[in-house]
Amino acid sequence: MPETNEFHTILYSVTNRVARISLNRPASLNAFNALMRTELLAAVQRADRDDDVRIVVLTHEGRGFSAGADLTESLDPNARRYDLIEDQIIKEYQPILLGIYESDKLFIAAARGPCAGVGSALALACDFLVMADDAYIYQAFAAIGLVPDGGASWHLVNHLGPKRALQAIVESEKLSAEKCLEYGLANKIVSGDELDSAVQQWAEKLAAGAPIAQRFSKQLVHKVSQGNLANAIQLEGAAQNICTKSDDARMAMQAFMEKKPPVFVGK
Repeated sequence: MPETNEFHTILYSVTNRVARISLNRPASLNAFNALMRTELLAAVQRADRDDDVRIVVLTHEGRGFSAGADLTESLDPNARRYDLIEDQIIKEYQPILLGIYESDKLFIAAARGPCAGVGSALALACDFLVMADDAYIYQAFAAIGLVPDGGASWHLVNHLGPKRALQAIVESEKLSAEKCLEYGLANKIVSGDELDSAVQQWAEKLAAGAPIAQRFSKQLVHKVSQGNLANAIQLEGAAQNICTKSDDARMAMQAFMEKKPPVFVGK
């Protein structure tokens, strides 16, 4: 059953072992203010700690995923202040982004419309990205005299290559859903009307999978992308040791032999 929401800028619920975290400032295109940064971190940590949650969907209310940082905060005399913007990035954004990237659980971002600035970094930090056909990733930084932050440059270089990534950055390019799929930034494109149901269906399918194997698969993908073949083989072997000793693997192998569907319990 969905849980009672306790946030102001975030909607949070759990259905069929899938947590749904939805950015909820649609009037500002879900631009990030201090409260949203605080609440989003709390929601990510809550989903990560909840043993009843296996998959997390990160989505949004309204017509756009996020316009990025809320630039009107600079005009608010009550807004939290830092001497350097670097301090805000490290203290407020990094815990959210790394909380998703380093979580043992799989995160699926679901986006309609603009996914801009640090909002694009948030979507790309997730393990999977499903985009509506009208969604796009917008590197808006150069248009206002800034550089990418939140790890956006890392994601772009790793998917587009350095030359194409630099072009996207300095030209403030809008990458369509089709381009994102082509470049490997996105996993699927669906119609806007089908986004919520399609993502929930996929999340529930993943939630029926083996949590231990999913956790180590996520870790392996992150680590082997930064190493060589020999290192990958060693990492896989160490992870396989743990997986083969799990109850899930033993029961799944027995179910396979008996031609029955496996039931994974995460042990």
